[in-house]
Amino acid sequence: MQKPPIGLILIVVLALLMAPHAADAQQREKVPRIGFLGDGSAASRAAQTLEPLREGLRELGYVEGQNIIIEARWTDGHSERLPELAEEFIRLPVDVIVTHGVPGALAAKTATTTIPIVATAVADMVRVGLVASLARPDGNVTGTSVLLPELSSKTVQLLTEMLPGLTGVAVLWNRLNPGAALQADAAQTAARAVGLQVSALAVRSLDEITEALATAATGRVGAVIVVGDPLMLEHRTRIAQRALQERLPVIFTGGRSLVEAGGLMGYSAAIPSSFKRSAVYVDKILKGAQPADLPVEQPMKFELVINLKTAQALGLTIPSTLLYQADEVIR
Repeated sequence: MQKPPIGLILIVVLALLMAPHAADAQQREKVPRIGFLGDGSAASRAAQTLEPLREGLRELGYVEGQNIIIEARWTDGHSERLPELAEEFIRLPVDVIVTHGVPGALAAKTATTTIPIVATAVADMVRVGLVASLARPDGNVTGTSVLLPELSSKTVQLLTEMLPGLTGVAVLWNRLNPGAALQADAAQTAARAVGLQVSALAVRSLDEITEALATAATGRVGAVIVVGDPLMLEHRTRIAQRALQERLPVIFTGGRSLVEAGGLMGYSAAIPSSFKRSAVYVDKILKGAQPADLPVEQPMKFELVINLKTAQALGLTIPSTLLYQADEVIR
């Protein structure tokens, strides 16, 4: 029997020696890719959304560029781009999509039924059709939701404590956002339950927001509840300025940012905490968990923020009971 040539033997040996290294290199190259679908601009929203997500991932041992990659896409104030950006994640592809709000979550779910989606701070994931139930999502979407009735009742309570003689309130929301519409309905119901007259202000642009606040100022409205969503957050400084110009106290349900911009008061789930919590979902999914088996969580922490400078500009005295409840007072 003829022996194989020495050269052939050397090639086989080298191939066997190199195979594990090639496999290791391929394994190293397979870095999980996270798609972050941001409704708004990075300048106005990243600090409250993407950065807490990054912080949560770092605490779980992820290092960008080494064992995880984050692909962030922003609508820059054009929510109609959400479907296009979601489709971009499918083409990359990414391993998980993280997004926030109902429009972003719906766009992601429409784009894919297979890539896991972690939706954060969504108004009511069951009622808008994102999940079958909070305990058993039964699909490719999970994440964190918000408590509509409880949040709205507390918001109205805070307003009546702030303004004891309040008789009428306006509710301002983005009518293009189904989640904002749900929150607006809940706020109106809560206000009517305590005997307040309600004005509904459904808008879809900055111009309409300005007109709505001017209309509220001429009516029997003593305060405005602004339902938080990307449109309101993007224009929070203009909203705060216009409300002050019209002498309208404003309470915001979308985090502290409108209060920091000059609004009177804000009450909402702690948005950064929700995004940091989303990192836990991402970690579990990357380790093999299915979204259908990860229950949707409700927020555990809510924040009350009061802007004392705005109260003074409006000629209001903040009751000491409210100041005591506040998580932060801007002076």
